[in-house]
Amino acid sequence: GSPIIIFPEFPSFCEIGDQEFRNVLTYLTSIPSAAGVGFIVVIDRRRDRWTCLKGTLLRISGWFPANLRLVLVLRPSAILQRMLSDVFFKLHRDDFKVPVMMLSSLADLHSYIERSQLTQELGGSQYYCHKTWISHRTDLESFAALVKRMAERLQVFGRELAETELPSNLLTASNLLTAQTSRKDSFKVFIKKLFKALKHSICATSHIHFGANKTILRFILNESSTAFDEFWIQHQNKLDLCFKLCQFEHNFQQRVMLTVANMHSHTYIVRSVIAEGQSLIDSSQNVNDSVAVKCSELQRVRENLTQRLKDKRTMLTQFHSVLFLFQVCKWCDDGIYMLASQPLDKCQSQEGAESALSELECYLETANEKQQWEISTVWLEYENILNNELRKVKCAFEKKASLQEMFERRRVSLKKLAAKQTRPIQPVAPRPESLSSPGIYLSIYLSICLSGYAAEMDNPSMTPLIPAALQNKKDVLFGNMQEIYNFHKRIFLKELETYTDCPELVGRCFLDWLQIYEKYCHNKPRSESLWRQCSDCAFFQECQKKLEHKLGLDSYLLKPVQRITKYQLLLKEMIKYSKGCEGSVELQAALSSILGILKAVNDSMHLIAITGYEGNLGFLGRLLMQGSFSVWAEHKRGHVKVMELARFKPMQRHLFLHEKALLFCKRREESGEGYEKAPSYSFKQELSMAAIGITEHAKGDSKKFEIWSRSRDEVYTVQVSTTVCVKTIWVTEIQKLLTGQLEACKGMDLVLRWFVNK
Repeated sequence: GSPIIIFPEFPSFCEIGDQEFRNVLTYLTSIPSAAGVGFIVVIDRRRDRWTCLKGTLLRISGWFPANLRLVLVLRPSAILQRMLSDVFFKLHRDDFKVPVMMLSSLADLHSYIERSQLTQELGGSQYYCHKTWISHRTDLESFAALVKRMAERLQVFGRELAETELPSNLLTASNLLTAQTSRKDSFKVFIKKLFKALKHSICATSHIHFGANKTILRFILNESSTAFDEFWIQHQNKLDLCFKLCQFEHNFQQRVMLTVANMHSHTYIVRSVIAEGQSLIDSSQNVNDSVAVKCSELQRVRENLTQRLKDKRTMLTQFHSVLFLFQVCKWCDDGIYMLASQPLDKCQSQEGAESALSELECYLETANEKQQWEISTVWLEYENILNNELRKVKCAFEKKASLQEMFERRRVSLKKLAAKQTRPIQPVAPRPESLSSPGIYLSIYLSICLSGYAAEMDNPSMTPLIPAALQNKKDVLFGNMQEIYNFHKRIFLKELETYTDCPELVGRCFLDWLQIYEKYCHNKPRSESLWRQCSDCAFFQECQKKLEHKLGLDSYLLKPVQRITKYQLLLKEMIKYSKGCEGSVELQAALSSILGILKAVNDSMHLIAITGYEGNLGFLGRLLMQGSFSVWAEHKRGHVKVMELARFKPMQRHLFLHEKALLFCKRREESGEGYEKAPSYSFKQELSMAAIGITEHAKGDSKKFEIWSRSRDEVYTVQVSTTVCVKTIWVTEIQKLLTGQLEACKGMDLVLRWFVNK
């Protein structure tokens, strides 16, 4: 939109001088962004005369300094003046040279300009006070001048920093860095104060236009401050590099000479100075060649010093090692004494021989690696330091060799005496280690279940004990358990053996044979229902008695489901340690399939617990979600809404979302044991998905949403008991179903139209 300039009723308007009028118009139209858009002028002359109105229009058309799009005039309201203004305006329309629209009332004005853009005296909503406007404009211009001066000062200071000549000694560099940092900090403090004043002024300004202008000034100041900060970082890095160079030069002059004079005790100083110089060379390309020359000189001094110290260390180490020869002599003497002190008469018995052998073994363990030297190796290694006296240590090695021979002979004799005569162990064929304990574990339970129960259903002697509801229902009760048993016995172990060296590839095995478990899990609800009907019959009791089991058949029927649950834990662990390996994709796919099967089993177990539903649950489509909620129900009777129960007391309902319907059930906890303790669900209400709508956000609580019939005669407010995420998942799933139904209806409509047109 265009900016609006309003000329309110002002009896003394004609007395304003031409120059003052021009200055005001020039000031008001000096907005660069509005120069191309153009201005709209509103003139209020409802209480004035035509002559004054004409003078105002001539002034505006003659002196308006910018693009004027339209002039809207509220003409005089007196009957005579209105007639005169109509007549003379038609006669003098061409004299004004601007588009002028004569308006009779505020309603006509509001048809051109919205009320929100007009002041209250023109029927608008904007509050305008001329004194306040002048005060804000004065503050704004003073801030603008202050920001401009601050930007200029920053530019001058930046130019001074760029032209600063870097010093060549440490003290001057330190002083320069401190002085310029202090000046920079003072600038930053002043900028922060200016920012704070601008922010306070913006918050205190109620007029949007002034607040926006001050925000622009703040943005300009922020841009200048940011640019100065970036320049200062570069300049500070340059000053820091200069300071480090001076520091390096100072260290080289003050420390290196002392280091060279005392090489034996100041190696670390040479190393530190070299590292400091190399760091300067690597950190910047502006370092001169003198640093590299000095580093090379220090490196040569360091290498010479290091080599001399290494030679001295080698010699000292050799002298120190020779001292261990005396320990060898002492160890040999002690060993000879120990052998001589062992009573040979006691060694004739088995216990005495074992004791002497243990003592001999313990003493041999006290020998360290220095006592394992070879005489030829020592002779070559220490030839340069062995004099005539030290050559006598050869006898130590000869004594050691003799002692070792004595030890070996004594050890052999003692082992013969300590040996026990035991009867030979009968060799047997080793039992191979299981490659997959979970597979064998499951096969054992499956074998018990099939041989102890399923086979007995075909035993003629057990037929009278089988109830009518169980007859010819073996496939329903046991599912494809025989197929799972054959799979584990004949295939699964061989497949695992294939992946012994590459366990991360075992996911392929699961993907190939997972449908066997999927088939069993899909049949599990039917098997569960049949077991509940016949669990107390004499047939099962007799089979359990024969097997002498404490657990009933239901525990074994649950084993395949438990096993697939353990498989998903196993796959999770394998995925954790097989990231990026070959086969990780198959592991993830197998895990996803298992989780899908477990979810389907869990949903099916809940479905079979629904009681009181007269229809066929299979006709409702696939079960998508189920969960417990708090529900408020409202029914419209005529023009009156009636809420069930108390208004503030919700009903606890368990919802089952199918593809074609939404079921409301009441959860009931049983007090029995085992399967009798499992919860059941009493059917209460069914809503067809083709006849409902949904409101995502209900009033009063973010955890609520509404489900209503198309006529809104019935409204159900549903509240989740956990987190908002659960609500979001349910709302998203219901919306997907409703959207799919809508698209299907559109497609059907197009097909019908095609047939009609054809």
